[in-house]
Amino acid sequence: MTESTDLGPEDRKIVTLARSARARNGVPEGAAVRDETGRTYVAGTVQLESLRLSALQTAVAMAVASGATSLEAAAVVSEAQTPSDEDRAAVRDLGGADTPVLLAGPDGVLRLSVTAG
Repeated sequence: MTESTDLGPEDRKIVTLARSARARNGVPEGAAVRDETGRTYVAGTVQLESLRLSALQTAVAMAVASGATSLEAAAVVSEAQTPSDEDRAAVRDLGGADTPVLLAGPDGVLRLSVTAG
């Protein structure tokens, strides 16, 4: 495992934002993505009766809705041991196969860094 402090400052920032969203909203996951201009989009899990989105899917949707055309990186804070295939696909759709997806535990410690591909 890698401490989130071992990440570069921009990646550490999106892990911290994702962790904050999870805690603030009391949801299972928090996520943040950084677009091609350096803007960040932060979201939590959406669990409505008619709509269910993971935090990362929601963050990607927010980036798209705001006009982002690419992603530099994505982070999710979760109890999961690996990002879901659906989450990686959402990041890949906007950012491409080489976009890093960072997975941290609720404590902010990086568990895994994979590409969207």
